[in-house]
Amino acid sequence: MTSEATEQAARHDPVYDRLHETSEFAELRKRYRGFVIPATAAFLAWYLLYVIMSNWAGGFMATQVVGNINVALVFGLLQFVTTFGLAYMYSRYSNAQLDPLARDLEQAYRDQAGADAKRGQA
Repeated sequence: MTSEATEQAARHDPVYDRLHETSEFAELRKRYRGFVIPATAAFLAWYLLYVIMSNWAGGFMATQVVGNINVALVFGLLQFVTTFGLAYMYSRYSNAQLDPLARDLEQAYRDQAGADAKRGQA
C-alpha cells in the first residue's frame, strides 16, 4: 500500500470498521447484491441477444411488424424500456428493502459516534 493510501486509511473513523463487521451491514450488502447481480446479468443477456440477433439473424430482425417498423427497431426500443423498467424496479426495491436497513445503520453510526465523542471528553 502506498503511503498516501495508508494515510487515508488511517484517517477514516474506526466506527466504519465496526459497522462493516455487523450482521446488519452484511445483510444490506446481501440484499443489494441479491438484486443487482441478477438484474445486471439479465439486462446484459437481453442486450447481447439484441446484438447477436442483429449480426446473425438479419432476416428475422428485418421482418416488418407494422408498416416500416421491423423487429430490430422494436428490440432497440425495448432496450430503453428495459433500462427504465430496471431503474424503476431498483428504486422500489431500494426503498422497501435497502433504505430501512441503511437508515438503521446510519442511526447506529450516529449513536456510536456520539458515545465515542462522550468517552473522548471524559
